[in-house]
Amino acid sequence: MTKASVADAPVVARKAGVRPLARQSLIPGSNPRTFWIYLVPGLALLTLIIVVPLIWNIYLTFTDYRGIKPPEWVGLENWVKLAGDTTFWTSFSNSIAMIVAMVVVPTLLGLVLAAMLFDLIGKKFGGKIASFLRATYYLPQILPGVVAAIVIGWILRPQNGALNQVLEGVGLGGLAQNWLGNPDTALPSIMVIMIWVQLGYPIVIFMAALQRVDPELYEAAELDGANWIQRFRAITVSIIRPEIFVVTLTCTIAALKVFGPIYTLTGGGPGTSTIVPAYYAYSEFFQSQQVGYGATIATALTIVIAIVSVVFLLAQTRLERQEEER
Repeated sequence: MTKASVADAPVVARKAGVRPLARQSLIPGSNPRTFWIYLVPGLALLTLIIVVPLIWNIYLTFTDYRGIKPPEWVGLENWVKLAGDTTFWTSFSNSIAMIVAMVVVPTLLGLVLAAMLFDLIGKKFGGKIASFLRATYYLPQILPGVVAAIVIGWILRPQNGALNQVLEGVGLGGLAQNWLGNPDTALPSIMVIMIWVQLGYPIVIFMAALQRVDPELYEAAELDGANWIQRFRAITVSIIRPEIFVVTLTCTIAALKVFGPIYTLTGGGPGTSTIVPAYYAYSEFFQSQQVGYGATIATALTIVIAIVSVVFLLAQTRLERQEEER
């Protein structure tokens, strides 16, 4: 084909009634410009379920509202009260404990266990054993949070709970106590429960991420004399770092929003030893009927979650750019 014939090809195609491929619709009889219509239902649901309640919640933070009479505008009164509320700051300090229990420990322990299941157990005993253990670790994630909390509540019951019965059976009855009713042990007990519940999530994510690691890297490192810990640090952690960021971010958000176990097991008590912002907002909303102040707590929690998310994303982007520059 000559240059002239190539240049005349679009003209010939138009005369023959053939439209360019880029302009042809994948669906006969449809107009590509109307595809945005399919976004309308999702956008409407997003507006109805997220945007409108969020705007209404922010408005309530500037009002005195008990859910019956119309909201009364009070300006920044709720925010000033929140700044000096010791219960609110106690709830956020308890959230730090929840972050340790739901983010730090499960992520570190899950990373080690996932690497062991993939690099050690999978090689020695086969992939089926590793998959079975992975499913076992993930089982608490399948259970509804309230159901798991009720079961744990039976175990920690002070009179006839399984834990105290076991301690008495092995001669350690002096250690038996009211685990969830003692201010000194209530929060640590909740933390242990949340570690058990949360551990399976990072294991599943990390094992899925390890599937894209070239096994030859491990073999080459092993031939060079690297032990398992050295292979774990040099290969596993460096390659699945994006998944580590994802797990850390999502678990941090879950820790800041935790509500079900606190509501089911302790109700924020004894005293304020296990109260968290989500439960504190709930108690102000529905128990104290201070809807405006409860909205202020919920909005403050939303702001904290948004800030944490932005910081995580910026840190991940910066780290990725540094690796690309290398």
